[in-house]
Amino acid sequence: AHPFDPARQEQLQKKERAQALKRLAVAGLGAMQVMMLAVALYAGEAQGMDESLRNFMRWVSLVIAAPVILYAAWPFYRSAWQDLKRRRAGMDVPVSLAISGGFLASVWATVTGAGHVYYDSVTMFTFFLLVGRYLEMIARHRAGQAAEELVRLLPDTATRLTADGGEQVVPVDELELGDRVLVRPGEPIPADGRVLEGRSSLPVARDCGDEVIGGSINVESPLVIEVIRVGADSTLSAILRLLERAQSEKPSIARQADRVAGWFVLGLLVVAAGVFVWWLPQGIEKALWITISVLVVTCPCALSLATPAAVTAATGSLTRLGVLTTRGHALETLARADHIVFDKTGTLTLGRLRLVRIETHAGPDEPECLRIAAGLERQSEHPVARALLARVQALPEVVEVEAIPGKGIRGRVDGRLYWIGSPDSVRALGIEVPEFERAPGESRVCLVDAEGRHLLASFVFADSPRPEAREAVEALCAQGLKVVLLSGDDPEVVARVADELGIGEYAGGLLPEDKLARLEDLQQAGHVVAMVGDGVNDAPVLARAQVSIAMGSGSGIAHASADMVLLSEDLRHLPQAVRMARRTLAIIRQNLAWAVGYNVVAVPLAAAGLVQPWMAAIGMSASSLIVVLNALRLNEGKER
Repeated sequence: AHPFDPARQEQLQKKERAQALKRLAVAGLGAMQVMMLAVALYAGEAQGMDESLRNFMRWVSLVIAAPVILYAAWPFYRSAWQDLKRRRAGMDVPVSLAISGGFLASVWATVTGAGHVYYDSVTMFTFFLLVGRYLEMIARHRAGQAAEELVRLLPDTATRLTADGGEQVVPVDELELGDRVLVRPGEPIPADGRVLEGRSSLPVARDCGDEVIGGSINVESPLVIEVIRVGADSTLSAILRLLERAQSEKPSIARQADRVAGWFVLGLLVVAAGVFVWWLPQGIEKALWITISVLVVTCPCALSLATPAAVTAATGSLTRLGVLTTRGHALETLARADHIVFDKTGTLTLGRLRLVRIETHAGPDEPECLRIAAGLERQSEHPVARALLARVQALPEVVEVEAIPGKGIRGRVDGRLYWIGSPDSVRALGIEVPEFERAPGESRVCLVDAEGRHLLASFVFADSPRPEAREAVEALCAQGLKVVLLSGDDPEVVARVADELGIGEYAGGLLPEDKLARLEDLQQAGHVVAMVGDGVNDAPVLARAQVSIAMGSGSGIAHASADMVLLSEDLRHLPQAVRMARRTLAIIRQNLAWAVGYNVVAVPLAAAGLVQPWMAAIGMSASSLIVVLNALRLNEGKER
């Protein structure tokens, strides 16, 4: 344990990943080399091999297997010892017994020249388990990034204004209530505050007296902000607490799996002990070999691979489709989902302004007005500028350009002075602007002839639904999923979008805690909920949902909290992911049925002493291979 430091945490995780990769490499190389020798030993067992050659190959196998067992498998021993100290039977207890017991028995057989060796079984088993543990570690690191991403939203320093009007750069944690800070365009806001000077309009308008949230970005113009909340009282801290609470509460599926795993391990140990006691009167050597055979046969290799193999194959297919799976349980849980909850902005809608229409009033025609407006905005990073510039290829030459923060831009085009800004800024110039009917979610920018003092054109912008959103919603409904829209945006806008996309259940004007409460209500009613979102305020519900999906263009905290990321930004890939998830669950069930059936048959035979050790090793390998080949069917063809 150490005081939280994102940089130090990242270094520790890099070190852990590097060590895991080294162990994985040692186990993989060792297992391949030992398996080649094992093939010769198995063939020699059947055809008659010279004893000196057999003993030589056993010694070589011992030398190759030793680093795998003593170095690569060390995490299993350490975890098993920790479980035993806590008087708990974890999966690593029988794993460690099987690996160490099989290796020690093999060493004894190699030294004495009698009995059988299991180097191939223990090295291969170690490699397979290390692959699964490595994937688990990556998922754990990604899960732990959520809190770090939240903390990193705040800048390290802030520009505090002194009483005499000067500026002082101070650490953010030194800010106090009532401090005035200057936030320049493009900078993150250092703490929750209230705007004293300046104005920042789109994408979300903030004017004097309005509150702003620490961690959000000031896009447009300089702001002077009075700090009103710091530390644990800030909005960001409240979201962090919600996120931590949501991540700490396991879904019921995970709790049941933990309980079943504990009983499985205890049962496995009881069976192995019973077999040893049963055969002990006939000699300790025979009892040892039969017990080792039982442990080799019943080592949950196929059981361990049943889910990871299918998930790995499915995630590879989905990644090629543009759906990144970041946690192992995501596909299995998505297959069980019966509700899918969407955020609106940036998820069902594009999340960026789009020019929907141009209204000309006097003077130049529509293309010329668009050309002038885009020319004036060419140096701006404003969302309006990006929307205008996307529609124009040839820009005019503009001189005497002057941007008035929070109001507009003026400049000369072809020798004439123009102004572009909001209707209110145009009226402030003394130019008459008629009242407009504004649909929910729409915003308007006006272009005027500053010399002729008259309105030339109005540009109407809106954040429209994604073109494929309705098709995706219909496909999800056809799959039996209940689609729900929960958003913090204006209820009228949310209702319009829901109606346009055919979503029957929706709610707007929700705070992060309101979304979380509605999600928990669905879960308490017994539903398995998938959540799709993209923003910081979606992080708690993304973490709390049984399975969560973040948009590729979403915030880093949304990615860190999500189980899947829609990198393609194409909502039609969501129903394809659901189909793949259901196929994956079917494959997992087939794999588990095979693994259980294999053990039901193999365990009694091994316990009765009817399974030779080499047969047990081949049987375990064949069982694992069947599971893997069945899982690879998920890679066949493209998901339609």
